[in-house]
This record gives sequence, structure tokens and C-alpha cells, in this order.
Amino acid sequence: MAERDNRRGRGRDRDETPEFADRLVAINRVSKTVKGGKRFGFAALVVVGDQKGRVGFGKGKAKEVPEAIRKATEQAKRQMIRVQLREGRTLHHDMEGRHGAGKVVMRTAPEGTGIIAGGPMRAVFEMLGVKDVVSKSLGSQNPYNMIRATINGLTKEQSPRSVAQRRGKKVADILPKRDEAPAAAEAEA
Repeated sequence: MAERDNRRGRGRDRDETPEFADRLVAINRVSKTVKGGKRFGFAALVVVGDQKGRVGFGKGKAKEVPEAIRKATEQAKRQMIRVQLREGRTLHHDMEGRHGAGKVVMRTAPEGTGIIAGGPMRAVFEMLGVKDVVSKSLGSQNPYNMIRATINGLTKEQSPRSVAQRRGKKVADILPKRDEAPAAAEAEA
């Protein structure tokens, strides 16, 4: 009997995906006044990602903090999105994301820049696996709206490969010519 329980435990560990990292962004305590006093509840906001181009967020509510975090993590794993990264470290192009009154601007950055982003946005970029990005949050400072706006912007990103495929061209035709510009500048000098 004990052996069978161990097998069940191992199977559950296999379903539990350790390749995902999670980051707790916010915990909110709410209270309800009842006849005998106050009842407290907790809401958690969690960002989950594999740090290789997949990220998701979730929120969970419960009477205890660990349970709220667990619910939020499960929801985040269910609604993950995939984002194409350039060289595995930054975004392909600049973009904006919006949700409600929240607006975020995300820009590509050269290598070594790091993640320049505020609280909730930083969590999304770290879980996504972005190493170099410059971003600014405009409007709402609510962490829920900031994360939703960031995810909204990231869903709009398109890699040169997907654009070329959609337009029926080659990737080289889509990207700007890098070698010709310095050669033209040297010819003029």
C-alpha cells in the first residue's frame, strides 16, 4: 500500500511543472465586518513564466495567503502566452500596450542595458526571459492594469519571420540592410 502511495506522489510531481518560475506581484487583504468581528480574505497576483519566451499571469482569492497564491499560480499556468524574442534577450520592435487607464511603452534595447521597468512590468519581463528592455508605465499604477497592459503589448509583437511568412517574402527582404549603410557612409567620406 505504501508503495502505491509513493507512485501517486511521483506522478503528481511529474504533472507539477518545475520548469516554470513564478513571481508574487501583489497581495491584497480585504475584510468583511460580520456580527462577531471581521473576516479577512486575501487576493494574490502572480506572474508565471519559463524564462524562454512564455509568460502568464493569474489572480486568486482565498481566506489564507498560501491558498490564494496557489490559485493564482494555477490560473497563470492555464493562460500563458508565447512571445518571440530577438536573440533570446530583447523584443523585436517597440510597442505599446493598453488596458483600461493603464498604458505601457516597451522598447528594444542594446545588449547590456538590463531590464529598466517598474514593479509589475519587471516581474513580467523577468519571467518571460527578457534581459534587455526599456519600458515606461503611463496612466494607471494599479498592478493588475499594468500587467494586463504589458501582456496586451507583448501579444502584438511580431517576429520578422512571421511578418515575412504572412507577406510571402524572405526574412532578408523584411529586415533593413545593415551592411550597406556603413559602406555608403565610407564611400561619401
